Amino acid sequence: MNIINLNNSKMMFILLLIMSTLFAISSNSWISCWMGLEMNLLFFIPLMAPKIKKYLMSEASLKYFLVQSLSSINLMFFLILFMMNNKLNLNMFMSMIMNLTLLMKMGAAPFHFWFPNIMNGLNWMNCFILSTWQKIAPMIIFSYCFLNKIIIMTMILSALIGSIGGLNQTSIRKILSYSSINHISWMMASLMINYKLWIMYFSIYMVLNMLLMMLFNLMNSYFIKQLFLTKINWFIKFILMINLLSLGGIPPLLGFLPKWTLIFYLINMKLYFITFILMMTTLINLYYYIQLMYSMFMLNFMNIKFYNFKFLNIKFFIVSKLSIIINILLMMVTILFMLI
Repeated sequence: MNIINLNNSKMMFILLLIMSTLFAISSNSWISCWMGLEMNLLFFIPLMAPKIKKYLMSEASLKYFLVQSLSSINLMFFLILFMMNNKLNLNMFMSMIMNLTLLMKMGAAPFHFWFPNIMNGLNWMNCFILSTWQKIAPMIIFSYCFLNKIIIMTMILSALIGSIGGLNQTSIRKILSYSSINHISWMMASLMINYKLWIMYFSIYMVLNMLLMMLFNLMNSYFIKQLFLTKINWFIKFILMINLLSLGGIPPLLGFLPKWTLIFYLINMKLYFITFILMMTTLINLYYYIQLMYSMFMLNFMNIKFYNFKFLNIKFFIVSKLSIIINILLMMVTILFMLI
């Protein structure tokens, strides 16, 4: 009975989380957007808070609440200031403050310091929600009022920090959090061009993240050493390798399509320096993706069981088949786009 209640409560908060995001992005006033962001925060906190005492998860939920509350207070304060001083020329100043506040909410550089620490204290389901769904509302609201100088600065800083920050990490969650910061730079570039490109990039990133985190969750792996201290089936290694390479944008895998399209648009807009930064930092990302694969393929010395394959055979079969079907189908779409 407790399990049923727990699942029902989680499903209720996930449904409310989805509704709050839709409410925030469909609002026609800044106050309604702010209310949607606040509801989004309040509905995500119960998902983060553990039923059993786990200090990392409790600390992560508290940090997330403090950061999001601080950015919401700043946003509300300057909204009220702008409404009270409507006759003054505060448009540029207001846009700048709102840009910085929304960047803090989504965890983009230079306001990224909270993001890896919080990701490191969550389970895989919450990591997936935080790195994908929780970015939708701030990004779409950011697109309403972004300034070119700020978005270019954010793209460059997020690309550099997201690539360099993940080099010396041993936690898989921290590696994927820095990878998420790097992908924010690509999403910002797609937002600068058009919504359709952003939707394509974000949807593919969300699918790849979901497949990766489902596999890591089933394997109960949180650190790199667990990947080479555990005897993993070769088929699971192959699925993880495909998903990691696709996340890095290796052709002709799924993750290559949005990056290739975005590079095409950026070159047409003559943004050569930004294109160079994005491409070079993605190569650094590939280095620590390959580091994860190296741990699985080359350093299989010991056999310490972090999970039970007999119990998880059906789940692994479903996730792996789903991953293969999605990657193969969308690889075919990528090849067709390249031929066209």
